[in-house]
Amino acid sequence: MAGTNRRFVFAFNEGDKDHKDLLGGKGAGLAEMTNLGLPVPPGFTIATGACRRYLTDGNMPPELADEIDAHLARLEAERGKRLGSAVDPMLVSVRSGAKFSMPGMMETILDIGLNDDSVDGLAAAAGSERFAWDSYRRLIQMFGSTVLGIDAARFGAALDAAERSSGAAGDVDLDAAALRGVVAVYKAIIRDATGREFPQDPREQLDMAIRAVFESWNTERARVYRRQERIPHNLGTAVNVMAMVYGNLGPDSGTGVAFTRDPATGAPGVYGDYLSEAQGEDVVAGIRTPVPLQDLERLDPGSLAELRRIMALLEDHYRDLCDVEFTIERGKLWMLQTRIGKRTAAAAFRMAIQFLDDGLIDVKEALGRVTGDQLAQLMFPQFDPQFEAKPIATGVPASPGAAVGVAVFDSASAADTEGKTILVRRETSPDDLPGIIAADGVLTSRGGKTSHAAVVARGMGKTCVVGADGLEIDAEQRQFTAPGGVVVREGDTISIDGTSGCVYAGAIDVVPSPVVEYFEGRLDAEQRRRDPVVQAVSRMMIYADERRRLGVHANADTPDDAKRARRFRADGIGLCRTEHMFLGERRHHVEELILAESAEEQDKVLAELLPMQLGDFVGILAEMDGLPVTIRLIDPPLHEFLPDLTELSVKVALAEARGEVDLGDVRLLRAVRRLHEQNPMLGLRGVRLGLVVPGLVAMQVHAIAEAAAARIRAGDDPRPEIMVPLIGGTEEFELMREEIERVLHDVSEASGIDIRAKIGTMIELPRAALTAGRIAEHAEFFSFGTNDLTQTTWGFSRDDVEGSFFPAYLEKGIFAASPFESLDEEGVGRLVAIAVEEGRAAREDLLIGVCGEHGGDPSSVRFFDRIGLDYVSCSPFRVPIARLEAGRAAVLKPTAEGDTR
Repeated sequence: MAGTNRRFVFAFNEGDKDHKDLLGGKGAGLAEMTNLGLPVPPGFTIATGACRRYLTDGNMPPELADEIDAHLARLEAERGKRLGSAVDPMLVSVRSGAKFSMPGMMETILDIGLNDDSVDGLAAAAGSERFAWDSYRRLIQMFGSTVLGIDAARFGAALDAAERSSGAAGDVDLDAAALRGVVAVYKAIIRDATGREFPQDPREQLDMAIRAVFESWNTERARVYRRQERIPHNLGTAVNVMAMVYGNLGPDSGTGVAFTRDPATGAPGVYGDYLSEAQGEDVVAGIRTPVPLQDLERLDPGSLAELRRIMALLEDHYRDLCDVEFTIERGKLWMLQTRIGKRTAAAAFRMAIQFLDDGLIDVKEALGRVTGDQLAQLMFPQFDPQFEAKPIATGVPASPGAAVGVAVFDSASAADTEGKTILVRRETSPDDLPGIIAADGVLTSRGGKTSHAAVVARGMGKTCVVGADGLEIDAEQRQFTAPGGVVVREGDTISIDGTSGCVYAGAIDVVPSPVVEYFEGRLDAEQRRRDPVVQAVSRMMIYADERRRLGVHANADTPDDAKRARRFRADGIGLCRTEHMFLGERRHHVEELILAESAEEQDKVLAELLPMQLGDFVGILAEMDGLPVTIRLIDPPLHEFLPDLTELSVKVALAEARGEVDLGDVRLLRAVRRLHEQNPMLGLRGVRLGLVVPGLVAMQVHAIAEAAAARIRAGDDPRPEIMVPLIGGTEEFELMREEIERVLHDVSEASGIDIRAKIGTMIELPRAALTAGRIAEHAEFFSFGTNDLTQTTWGFSRDDVEGSFFPAYLEKGIFAASPFESLDEEGVGRLVAIAVEEGRAAREDLLIGVCGEHGGDPSSVRFFDRIGLDYVSCSPFRVPIARLEAGRAAVLKPTAEGDTR
């Protein structure tokens, strides 16, 4: 489109479907339908750039008025009418239309151009006084609420009163006289609310409506929707000005919305709703109940046949599900909008395969039609959609799915209780990990989507609701009180919905996900054949795996985790967190090791820990035979293995007051005070712990080497990789590498087996990323710990910020999404890219992966593929999601906004 950078207004025949950036989605669709020769009312589009200028400057661009005048004159000439004329007036609609569909989020105003004079001209031209006054009351109602900001309920109440006084069943039954009265009341409402009369100048109406549409881009509901859908806030909306066609002219007129296929299931066939004697907004607003589109066969078979022909043409043209809006004016069909229709996750997968099989799209396009987020929706169980129950509380949906079980209030109870349980806590800590593992769901009254409970639950595929702050949890009494006074005691059954955040008393029936059953190998061939969604997912995963460059590993800490990872087709284990092996019953061993006051005491504890670690590693390497297993040396913040300083101080003080001094507790308190840290997340952990506590690293490496030797003797092909955590500089890594190599050599000598293991490091500090070139001279692989790299780059704690300032940051648009959920590409991502570039420059064969929470996030996976990582690692349950996104990343090109939708 020549000269687009100097223009703001374009006629419908001046663009096409590829001009969404300029014309918005609706304008591009109208242009495309016009070019196809479809019956589109004439009009013009004000480009998105005008909206951006208006929102930046606070005023309309000075050249915009002249452009609108010129296009309005052409439109009047084409229609043979003038806007708002007292004789056969032309009326127009003003509709929003952003690049990405935001249904219902922004504004529409119909019948612009009507006033006290033109209403009579419209009545005479249409031969219907009732129609003209119905259109006038619609304009005032929409203009008053949308443009002037008057509470829509005031207009609704006035209309209800008119219906009651006239004995009418609905607005369609009001006669012309009654509608005149409604108009008079509406005008009085505007006068009362604004202190001015309803504007009679048609051009003033148009200008005010255009401004209202521009301003609707920044309404709260629009901003919330964009945050949810990750739509950039700086795009702005286009405005479409279209000559009115009328669905409220009588029984032979109406309006409707239709889909070329069922958007819920993907089943072929025309689906939609139709409403006689109505304008377009009536269907959306639900003022009256529409009839199924098929009923149009009885009302107007000719128009239905034409609509079906057009919809078939559009679907074939767009090669996708199309959503259309249409109006029938006295038997004449008009097309008001077309766009690629929104669909459920199930429909997305089914339709991608259908269009592929029909030869309309290729595999690349099919992969572009589905997303990892949609696959995630299909993988989580859901409550039976037929259930009827009112939630007793609502929190933040942190990990999707449905869980039913008895409420328990500590980890021990979760582990000891038979049957299904929901772990209820104010918040969780690493000590609660056994309880989270044992429970079927987690409910907390504090925290956000990236709190400890949320992160761990998501990683395990556990349903989780956090931040239900209306709950008063009494851990001592082992009960909680919900808003409204409902008391739930330990042992009472509750249900939590990790998709909506709702909490229910009692049991709600849960429907399992057949997609997960397929991934876990629990569906036989006949069951797979009968389920079209499973079939579609299965084929799509094959296409993704055939095309992806990026490996997908799993985070796994136990043999059971490793077995699950293998079932989900992981390419290896990218993160085995050895500190997780020391929770529960083993915790006291690590506590004794840290507090040991002599080498003899330390050696005794290490000797006890060695066989435990050996068993862990033998089991994991056996499950992952032939695949790489990256084992991270112990990396616990020290406070996770020590008693709480305050609680222990109180305990010792009370005991002294009673004269019951426990020398062991006194000794423990002295040691805890000595090791206490103000910020344990930045304290004695990672490589620092290995350097300060003699023998700890050697014990772990010895166990890894012995486990590898045992699997080699059994005929397996173990491939352990040893990862040093929290490196800040090359000196730390060199010291660790020397010790690791020494132990590997000693075990190889003693066993007579050549034990090989790659030695690398975790890049999770900015300094490590910025000195990656030097570190790579000594490391065989990098794995980015993007959780800690995000914390240390931004300077905030994941566990603390969610409930404090993150909501405000999201609301103000500082974050489009939490940087712990989706990688901050500009900041943290740049550090990762620098480390990749400098690391590979120093060592060409450097293997590079990522093992933070972002390894399973779809948009982050695409970023990691773009900058050349070798693999991502995520929880076993997210492995299929990462596999799909890695396949999509290999075939899709990002847009200017970095979007691959």
